[in-house]
Amino acid sequence: MMEQEAMRDASLAYSVEARTAIAEDVPPGYKRTEVGVIPEDWSVKTVSEFGQVITGGTPSTKVRAYWGDAYPWVTPTDISTNKDICSTERHLSEAGFRVMRGLPANTVLVTCIASIGKNAVLRTPGSCNQQINAVIPDRDYDSDFLYYLFEFSKNYLIGSAGTTATSIISKSLFSSLAFALPAIREQRAIATALSDADALIESLDRLIAKKRAIKQAAMQQLLTGQTRLPGFTGEWETTRLGEIAEIVMGQSPGSAFYNAKGEGLPLIQGNADIENRQTIRRISTTQITKKGRRGDILLSVRAPVGEVSRATFDVCLGRGVCALRFPTDFLFHYLVYLEPSWGKHSKGSTFDSVNSADIKALEVALPGTEEQTAIATVLSDMDTEIEALERRRDKARQIKQGMMQQLLTGRVRLVEPESPTEAKA
Repeated sequence: MMEQEAMRDASLAYSVEARTAIAEDVPPGYKRTEVGVIPEDWSVKTVSEFGQVITGGTPSTKVRAYWGDAYPWVTPTDISTNKDICSTERHLSEAGFRVMRGLPANTVLVTCIASIGKNAVLRTPGSCNQQINAVIPDRDYDSDFLYYLFEFSKNYLIGSAGTTATSIISKSLFSSLAFALPAIREQRAIATALSDADALIESLDRLIAKKRAIKQAAMQQLLTGQTRLPGFTGEWETTRLGEIAEIVMGQSPGSAFYNAKGEGLPLIQGNADIENRQTIRRISTTQITKKGRRGDILLSVRAPVGEVSRATFDVCLGRGVCALRFPTDFLFHYLVYLEPSWGKHSKGSTFDSVNSADIKALEVALPGTEEQTAIATVLSDMDTEIEALERRRDKARQIKQGMMQQLLTGRVRLVEPESPTEAKA
């Protein structure tokens, strides 16, 4: 709920700020409209003018003849971060496609119930359910441009939804929403530029996924001794975690000592206080029950059990975590590798949990200290490479957002403005 409210407040495209900038000076070549200041050769159009608007539906699940593998049937869960949809979890038969007034390829899809504003382009003939409004563009409107226009305008869509128990944008309301957009030639130029930005982001996503898979394979080999680094031999020793590491179990302070002013120490209670395996400052406490030191390994002991992170500053340990101290980084990587196996140690009817005895009893296979350090260095270097790629990917996303802000409002033009004669043609 808080995230949705924040999105509604964001001053992106078609926000209150953009649509009520009455006092703003209009620069040469621009004009003031009900959707804000836009280039003179752009037009304000409603969605109904983009083409045919159709709300999807669901053919009877009792009629088997309607279901098959011929045509994708899109639901909101099929719409992810990817622009294009060619296949879905469920498909319709030829008969189901006819019953549903099938959609042609390059139809733009926008979710209109509950999760408002998710969008995609259906790249093959198919259909969608009743939670989606579909736009079949006329020849003067580019599907990819409309996709980016709706993506950029998600806050506008959310803000336009009804405030009933479930947020909804009806077909009639959706059809009446107004947007500013250029002629088809500039639409295509903008769509191409933003598609190139998406291609870079997607390539980085694929590279990150590949590097993560390589690291996972390296962990499998190095942390079990199946592959040894050059120069290392000898047997590994199997011991228990309680015999090799200092373990500090968390204990939650009284809620009366909590504060949001940063007084005392940050309280780490579980996943809400962790991002990217590092502690974050969310709630502080002046009652320090159990202290975690900067650099400690933190292990969640309540659902989800076994997740691993680092204390990036001194913290107060709540009862949802414990701190581990060990001379090398080997143990950190070893526990990350073991994360999926903690389920067998969990107990409890309300929350999955482990206790101090469970943690101390965990068996750990250890090489010598030098080999521990060498293995940890290899894996840490892989983490550093992945983190650098993630930062590059995040920067590419920010650049794309800036491009949308400039291109989809006409502040930056990729083609020469049309003359009045061309605009009327």
